[in-house]
Parts: sequence; structure tokens; C-alpha cells
Amino acid sequence: MPRARNRVASRQRRRKVLGMAKGYWGSRSKIYTVAKHSVEKGLQYSYRDRRKRKQQFRRLWIIRINAAARLNGTTYSRLAGALRREGIVLNRKVLADLAMNEPATFARVVQEAHGT
Repeated sequence: MPRARNRVASRQRRRKVLGMAKGYWGSRSKIYTVAKHSVEKGLQYSYRDRRKRKQQFRRLWIIRINAAARLNGTTYSRLAGALRREGIVLNRKVLADLAMNEPATFARVVQEAHGT
């Protein structure tokens, strides 16, 4: 009895990988084995960098808050401590947005935090 190879599934699997490799340069988008390695590595990078992006945004927000805080006569760490003491619950994303787009409101938040 001949061996069944399930050619339909094999072709679908290869087509899926080559589809994911579309736009890659040279044989990375044409040859299955090369494309498979490239796609697997790309998926590893995308998984890692989805987590990395969160760290990068947090770092950016802290830099923006610190710059705006220094314009208002304090530092990031003092401001964070004062906000915690006063019970003002604003996350870094919101504070950074206020610092960038509404400096007057951010200055008011700084004053409230320091009890002025």
C-alpha cells in the first residue's frame, strides 16, 4: 500500500509560510526553507518587541514628566512621591500627556501635589 503524504496540508503549510514572508528580500521570500527560518525569527522578534514597546513608552513618559516637572521647580521623583502622599491617582501616560499638551493643567497638578 502506498504511503499517504497529505499533500494538501503540506502545500497549505508552505503557502502560509511563504505568504508571511512576502516582502522579504531575495530568497527569503521565495525559497521555503529560507523563508521558514526568516519568518520564525521575525515572529520571535515581534513577540519580544511587543513587550519591549511597553518599556520604551514608560521610559518616554518618565522623561516627559521629568522635563515638565523641572520647569515647575521639582523633579520626577519628588513629584511622584508628592502625588502618592496626596492620593492623586494619575498614571504616567496621563501625566505625560498633560505635560506635553496642557502645561497649565500639569502645573496645577504639581501645585496640588505639593499642597500649594
